Amino acid sequence: MPAPYDKTNPFAARLVARRRLSSPASQKETVHFSVSLDGSGLTYKCGDSLGVFPTNAPEAVEAMLRAGGFTGAEQVLIPKDPAPLALREALARRLALNGPTYKFVQLLHDRAGESDRARLAERLAEPDPERKKAWIEQREFIDLLEEFPTARPSAQELVESQRRLMPRLYSIASAPALHPGEIHLTVAVVRYETNGRRREGVCSTYLADRVRLGEADLPVFVAESHFGPPADDATPIIMVGPGTGVAPFRSFVQDRAARGVRSPAWLFFGDQRKDHDFLYAEEWAEHLRTGALTRLDTAFSRDQERKVYVQDRMRENAAELWRWLSSGAFFYVCGDAKRMAKDVDAALHAIVAEQGGMTPEATAQWVKQLKKDGRYQRDVY
Repeated sequence: MPAPYDKTNPFAARLVARRRLSSPASQKETVHFSVSLDGSGLTYKCGDSLGVFPTNAPEAVEAMLRAGGFTGAEQVLIPKDPAPLALREALARRLALNGPTYKFVQLLHDRAGESDRARLAERLAEPDPERKKAWIEQREFIDLLEEFPTARPSAQELVESQRRLMPRLYSIASAPALHPGEIHLTVAVVRYETNGRRREGVCSTYLADRVRLGEADLPVFVAESHFGPPADDATPIIMVGPGTGVAPFRSFVQDRAARGVRSPAWLFFGDQRKDHDFLYAEEWAEHLRTGALTRLDTAFSRDQERKVYVQDRMRENAAELWRWLSSGAFFYVCGDAKRMAKDVDAALHAIVAEQGGMTPEATAQWVKQLKKDGRYQRDVY
């Protein structure tokens, strides 16, 4: 019997659909992907994630080989791997091309000619920790190899300085009740510039640009999650999911629609502009019509002079939100961990304190209990 498909043994899936969700005029490139699980035996539930093993862009690999003076045929051993492989293969499929450390800068210093060694010594001796951190964060391995051309580590030294290329986890945006053999993803394709060089999100551009439609060459696995709808269909749910954070809530609401669940369900969605970034707008309208979704509040930050976010909509509806929470509603948040999730958490605490007439200590305890009871769940990244 073959081993089950998991992180150590991914399934070679087929990408069967790819369509842009944001308009061409949007400042974001948000794309919907459909992945076929046919033949895998894999199953999933609402709230789970799909793990995707990407490869690095071929042009990025070739540029790094040129910058380091390598042919690509050099044999290297990746730590903890049993067999050697060609450097080109290692850079394409096994190793991350970003995230150099000062340990690598020290290696370059030790392998550099006189002029480059002096400049590298200055960088290593930088007294300001913030400036030192900012400098290395603006660079990938190729930047350092190009900036210090006389520094020539060996192929083996290079790979020992790199992190492994890890799978990316994406919240599943479809419901198994509706799509049992298929998984949908909602992905922001990352393209940006640092240090005068164009950069790309490895996995998002892998899905958008390099995976071939219809071919079984997309390595995936299902990652189970603590995040999921209540066991009791009658329980009200409040979902806060701006941008691609809306993905699992599309799964939740699809599941409700497929099974005829009509208990209270409230979605807060936000993005930049309604005309360009309202992800799945037609689907939400249909769910509102049928009752699978009870209420939808939106926040489009760039459509007016004053920026409005999902946490602002929460505060505007504080009394109603408190009524839902007091009646046993589950509260879900998905999306950006650095700012959005913190701002939503602060808004939730403020609403509980104000509407519940609680002290800061009592508020903190109430929200802590909400989490302990599994009624406050977060899927943030």
